[in-house]
Amino acid sequence: MSEPLRIAIIGAGVAGAILARRLARLPQLSVTCLERVGPNDHSEAGTGLNVGPNAIKALTRCDPALAEAVVQQSLQWHRWQVALADGTPLFDLPLAQVADNDGIRIRWSELYRILRGGAGDAIRYGCEITSVGPSARNEHQTRVCWTENGTAHELDGIDLLIGTDGRYSVTRAAFSGLPQPRHVGVTILRALVEDTSGGLVDDYAQWFNRHHRLLAFRVPPNHVYIAGTYPIESGAAIPEDWKSPEAMRRAFLPADGREAAAAVRWLVDALCAHAADSHWARMQESEPRFTEPERQVLYLGDSAHGMAPTLGQGATQAMEDASAAALLIEAAVKAGRLNVREWLQTIESVRAERIRFAMELSVRATDTMLQGADPVAGARWKTEPAFLDDLSRLFRDVALGQPT
Repeated sequence: MSEPLRIAIIGAGVAGAILARRLARLPQLSVTCLERVGPNDHSEAGTGLNVGPNAIKALTRCDPALAEAVVQQSLQWHRWQVALADGTPLFDLPLAQVADNDGIRIRWSELYRILRGGAGDAIRYGCEITSVGPSARNEHQTRVCWTENGTAHELDGIDLLIGTDGRYSVTRAAFSGLPQPRHVGVTILRALVEDTSGGLVDDYAQWFNRHHRLLAFRVPPNHVYIAGTYPIESGAAIPEDWKSPEAMRRAFLPADGREAAAAVRWLVDALCAHAADSHWARMQESEPRFTEPERQVLYLGDSAHGMAPTLGQGATQAMEDASAAALLIEAAVKAGRLNVREWLQTIESVRAERIRFAMELSVRATDTMLQGADPVAGARWKTEPAFLDDLSRLFRDVALGQPT
């Protein structure tokens, strides 16, 4: 047997951990996955997320056992409900109407624990990348240097380098530079709080007070994820005075004499109580890029395509990316097709159109959060056949390059 192809994965996030687990099983490949944090350190992933039905569908096709492990530690996502802040319903969409299976609700930290644990020894922890760049051995290969437990390491002659190291990817920055972010015009604050709502909050729901939106859902073991949005001029800094409890109450509670719904009152109280430790960011997206033209480099997840989180497609598309790449690479290897450039071309051809569609739909669905938006009109068009058809395409038509 010839020497195995060298595969290096930078970052054991969602895409990196899924890919490391699958590819490490192939004897034709030597897989090294480098992760910065320790094996039990998931503290940076402190909030919750909803994972779309399309991710669960893709992961089930790629790795049924891993998908089952994720689902078992989650709550199912059955419905999408939207109302005004006073509780007036705008729509109630069962996901079964637009998807073949449920999505899930889970904490980021728990998802990382399951995915990284599933990859086992394929992941090396506590690795601080010191340099990434071209290899001197071959015009298509790459080289990575890192420190691990105080010791310097180097891997040269890498046949396929996979950057799954997030929106600020050092891998992508080394070869083509980080993309310029496109700001969507919305600021989002996030918090994960203990569930003391007494059942007021459960499945995925949203409440609008003019153009301000509250989103919340319950996650195991006994927590509620809350996200609030504020319109903001593209590229502007987030005003510090928005972060006070008083400003949060003005943003999310009706000021026209209407009584806020009980769930909204509880959510606003919870946000105010956690004002000091909430996470704030501007919604943004970036130009997709899956491969490099010369070097054998692949980007997946946020490294390839930062996207607006409106439809919960960030981690979701990372799962789709990894599932597609794992299945396509495995099929090529087992068929004896070891031309890495052909792998890259196939992955890009399968994923590029799919990602652009998901990104465009996510931005389009952000309309109700922009300055001066009318949430009633914005909710109405999302109940019409054109949007529901697009949502069905998003949730059902995963692009894995494999037979359905």
